[in-house]
Amino acid sequence: MGIELALHDGRPDGRRPNEGRRPAPAVLHLSTDHGPALAEALAEHARPTDHRLGRIDPYGDTHLNEQEAAAAFEEATALLARCRTDRQRAAVRDLRNLLANCAATPGSWLTFLGD
Repeated sequence: MGIELALHDGRPDGRRPNEGRRPAPAVLHLSTDHGPALAEALAEHARPTDHRLGRIDPYGDTHLNEQEAAAAFEEATALLARCRTDRQRAAVRDLRNLLANCAATPGSWLTFLGD
């Protein structure tokens, strides 16, 4: 099981490009290198009280907008301090980078792609 990350330039809504009036949002960045380690770190170290990271669905997709990503950055910083392995730390550093990029890009969304 793993969790991959996709940074979109707009809200991902699950529609195919031709189903709606507007085109599907473009993927600005896709992170597939740390899927299992990120899932492990979130499962072991994300606390239920973590408002955003604690609600990531490891089996489905979870979306954060730019404001939620900015707030989740603080949670990811705390999560990084709790990681015990180099793999988990690398995965959470990647997560923090994408959260920061999302927070700095107006209209963007970060999607957690669960298995």
